[in-house]
Amino acid sequence: MRYLDHAATSPVRPEVLEAMVPYLTRVFGNPSSHHTAGEAAADALADARVRVAQVLGMRPGDVVFTAGGTEANNLAVKGIVLAARAQGRRHLVTTPIEHESILESADYLRRFHDVETTLVPVDDTGRIAPTDLRDALRPDTALISFGHANNEVGTIQEVPALAAVAAVAGVPVHVDAVQSAGWLPIAGLGADAISIAGHKVGAPKGIGVLAVRGRVPLEPLLHGGGQERGRRSGTENVAGAVGMAMALEIADAEREEARSRVGAETARFIAGVRESVPSARLTGAPAGDRLPGAASFTFAGVSGEAVLLELERRGVVSSSGSACAAGSDDPSHVLLALGIAPEDALTSVRFTVGREGLPGDAPERLAALVGEAVAAVAS
Repeated sequence: MRYLDHAATSPVRPEVLEAMVPYLTRVFGNPSSHHTAGEAAADALADARVRVAQVLGMRPGDVVFTAGGTEANNLAVKGIVLAARAQGRRHLVTTPIEHESILESADYLRRFHDVETTLVPVDDTGRIAPTDLRDALRPDTALISFGHANNEVGTIQEVPALAAVAAVAGVPVHVDAVQSAGWLPIAGLGADAISIAGHKVGAPKGIGVLAVRGRVPLEPLLHGGGQERGRRSGTENVAGAVGMAMALEIADAEREEARSRVGAETARFIAGVRESVPSARLTGAPAGDRLPGAASFTFAGVSGEAVLLELERRGVVSSSGSACAAGSDDPSHVLLALGIAPEDALTSVRFTVGREGLPGDAPERLAALVGEAVAAVAS
């Protein structure tokens, strides 16, 4: 199997699994327990918190361990906006290309808490203009939330420029870094809150992080024993936290080399697809403004889902977009926001390469397989 769906999930790295094993076996205590077994687990959790904070450029006390990226995004959007309602701020700013966990959180706030949402438009590559962001802000804006890199087309936002606009207005910024962590520098972005998911960087599913600066009020969504400094109750996933810390450190250390290598291999793949399928249209931003392993195409006149089936018959696994929207018959909301017609959006296929890359002649061979699959569907 040739796996080209790393934006959906990536395998657990062997080093990460090895680091986690002691906390799944002999160091099994509850970190809230005041005895030797619990204290050993608490020490491991505290160490993981410090290591994660260092990679993210935050303080250890800013780090909240969650069950994944979706929970981290929900906690950021709902938690910060709900806390701001006490000051009369009921306005959220985001974009139409965000992950469902952000857009659905905004809809929840609208339906149950009278929060208004402004969707800042993006250009045909998926970029936000700082001037458009500035124009969307109001005196009652509680939060700006957007993705560092889009999960479907890979377009990278200029976070420092956008954060500078927010700083002038005194509005906190939440950045969904689920796709960008391990590929792009996260520290120093100017964000007040950052979400990441373990299974996108080589840790297992079921562990995530919301790092939120202490000066930003946060209303908890889960109530109970007051773990995570009262911001997320529930017994912590110690092994997952250890794995997250290890995975982030490795990915951050390898980031520049992996970005250069995978970017070059993906560029060969993109060139090959364009040669094999003249009608192929690359969506999102050009190289340099797109994640190095991301390549999303529309194939005019053919069904994207049918192309996926033909590719899988040839041993290539990819997707038509976000795994969280799988099963929907509707065209991608991301592609529609980029100005792509609904009938063309339904022809899309997303290929995402992992940090191990594509060895040897794989880019050209994979591109030829894409050409074969599209031709089979077209015939």
